[in-house]
Amino acid sequence: MTSLLGRWGAVALAGGLAVAGGPAWAQKPAPPAPTAPGQAAPAQQQQGPVKLDLQPSQANWTKICGKDQSNQKEVCYTTRDFGQGADQPPTLAVAIYQMSGEDRRIARFLLPVALMLQPGFRLIIDKGEPIAGHFAICFPNGCFAEADLNGAAIAALKKAQTVSVQVRNQVNNEVTFNVPMKDFAAAFDGPAVDPKVLEQQQQELQKQLEEKAKQQREQLEKQQQSSAPAAPAK
Repeated sequence: MTSLLGRWGAVALAGGLAVAGGPAWAQKPAPPAPTAPGQAAPAQQQQGPVKLDLQPSQANWTKICGKDQSNQKEVCYTTRDFGQGADQPPTLAVAIYQMSGEDRRIARFLLPVALMLQPGFRLIIDKGEPIAGHFAICFPNGCFAEADLNGAAIAALKKAQTVSVQVRNQVNNEVTFNVPMKDFAAAFDGPAVDPKVLEQQQQELQKQLEEKAKQQREQLEKQQQSSAPAAPAK
C-alpha cells in the first residue's frame, strides 16, 4: 500500500522542493487525516502535554523518484505513514526529499488539522537539538509542514531510532508525535520503487477503498432498513 504522500506523488513532484502553494498543490485534495489529539469539544480537551508513540501503517519505507516539472531535475522522496494502532487510520505521513545535484534536503510531514500554525513545529532527531519547521499549506483534511535538513541532520536521521514532531493544538497544549525510523536509511540510500510496481500498488489501493466504501454503504442501508418503522396493519 502506498503512502498518504505517495498516493499523489505527481502532485508532490510537481511542487518539487519549493514551498507548497503553487497551482500544482491545489489540483488534488489531501487524503483524509484524523483530527489531532485533544481537538474534541472544549469540555473534553486534554490539559497539558500530549505524547503519542506512533506505529508504521505500512510494512516498509517507500522511495519514489520523478522529474521536477520546473527544472527537470530528478526529485526523490522516501515516505511512510504512521498511526496510533494497526487498526487505526494513519495520523501522520513523513517524506524526506532529495534533489539531484543539490545539497538541500527537506523533511515534509502531512499532519492533522486543528493545530496552531503560527508557532510552526519542532523536529527532534533522537535527543538532538530541535530543528525549526513551518507549515506550508493546509487542506480541509490535513496540513503540510516542512523543515530544511543539512548534511549533519540527514546523517543523524539515518542513524536515528526515533524522530519527534512537536506542535501545539488550538488550546496551546504541546502535542508530540514520536515516529520510529527503523530501516529509513536503507530505503533513503537504496533504489526507487519501480513505477510499474507503484502503479499496481495504487490500483490495488483504489480497489480496497472502493470495496470498503461499498461495504459501508451496504451496512448503512441495512441499519436504515432495520430502524425503519413497520407498516401499520390494515
